[in-house]
Amino acid sequence: MAMVSRLLRAALLAGACGLCPLGAAAQYSGCILDNCADKKPLPPPNGDQDGGDRGSASPGSSGSWAPDAAPQPGGPSAPGDFDFYVFSLSWSPGFCDTGGAEKARDQCRAGAGLGFVVHGLWPQYDQGFPSDCGGGSPSWIVLQSIEGLYPDSGLARYEWRKHGTCSGKSPAGYFADVRRARDLIVVPPAFQNAQSEQDTSVLDVERAFFAANPRLRPGMMAVECVGRELSEVRFCLSKDVRNFVPCPEVARHSCYAHEIAVAPMR
Repeated sequence: MAMVSRLLRAALLAGACGLCPLGAAAQYSGCILDNCADKKPLPPPNGDQDGGDRGSASPGSSGSWAPDAAPQPGGPSAPGDFDFYVFSLSWSPGFCDTGGAEKARDQCRAGAGLGFVVHGLWPQYDQGFPSDCGGGSPSWIVLQSIEGLYPDSGLARYEWRKHGTCSGKSPAGYFADVRRARDLIVVPPAFQNAQSEQDTSVLDVERAFFAANPRLRPGMMAVECVGRELSEVRFCLSKDVRNFVPCPEVARHSCYAHEIAVAPMR
């Protein structure tokens, strides 16, 4: 059944590009995560367009995308039909410094003291991803049970609608997986109480997470930036949210900047 599902999905993608310009079908492989689902154009290498979720100031402006990649609709699929999860932790100070303060005033207020916060848990294909698979909204009981997991309940509702509906689980089951993913990740000590701005590199950020998470290996995560400022880190997890998994298509789109700034917690 899994093989039939994969073949059917491939056929649908091929059919969707029957009238596309030459090469458009191949560009589906460069379409990953929220930039694709949002159907917005990719920015130039140092652009400042907002192409992602509210929880990340501008994933599309990280400069981490292949220059020949073009966005295509992610679109719905059968709930539960995906290969692995991408779990994203947003660096709140970086989000707030790059436009987020206008979107999330409580999160970015002075004294909030937030570091890494949950952005989302996203069903993902080996190439491409599903989105907006349809389903009811989470109840207030479910939202109460996850209080403190996301920076605010509005983001939680948005993430359920866009990504959680594709997980094949109920809202309660999906958010339980979000909490399991958050509990799985150990944030390195250097990011637990960052009181002054630091200049570092993508490689050093990765090494810090490798040291804090012994089962995490190269090729299982990506570091995102807006300009040269750290915005978030993304981890590839198994569908049962118990293990890290390799994800070449995600990992190769890490931030391209040689040096990145880590804004201090406020």
